Amino acid sequence: MQGRLSRLILVRHGETAGQSSIRYYGATDVPLSELGRNQARQARERIPGETFETVWASSLCRAWESAQIIAPKHPVRVEFDFREIDFGRWEGLTREEIEVADPALYADWQAKKSGFDFPEGERRVDFRHRIERGLMRLRQTGASSALVVAHKGVVRTLLELVSGQTIGAELPTLGGVIHVSRDAGGVWATGRTGSDGSCGEDSVGVPMPSSP
Repeated sequence: MQGRLSRLILVRHGETAGQSSIRYYGATDVPLSELGRNQARQARERIPGETFETVWASSLCRAWESAQIIAPKHPVRVEFDFREIDFGRWEGLTREEIEVADPALYADWQAKKSGFDFPEGERRVDFRHRIERGLMRLRQTGASSALVVAHKGVVRTLLELVSGQTIGAELPTLGGVIHVSRDAGGVWATGRTGSDGSCGEDSVGVPMPSSP
């Protein structure tokens, strides 16, 4: 279902009090740090003059607070299905701490073993399905353009669902912005239309037809 939706600005929230830059906070509701608020302000500066019909954010406070900073004049629609995946017993741990605590599972994770799920966490297939549900609700609003502020896994999944594109494992960084839009032929591409091309994290993937 395409609907009218033809342009998305996807933003990852800023750094948190719990250091999301190094710790795996998914379902844990940690607030933004002052650095994170500055990163949200910088994200706002990267979309000067942008217009969007609606602003959506994850129900976790690090995302909706970032959205309020980025789009202070817009009401923020809080979407429960756009929250990050639950990392289970790995919640709040660093990569190094995970390796020590669960060496065998850590190896499966790094090897991208088929069927891997986070121990005692949310199944990845369930995570994808709820992002699909949230995206369907966004499309059902009839909006043609939207700003969505969420989490790394959510942004990556939304980009893949609407465009079929994937990005580097390290992207988006905290406060990172990705533009994606659909042309009249139904082809989605990243990057700001009419921009100078120096869009940082917008330069990801190659234009390709949208998924069925």
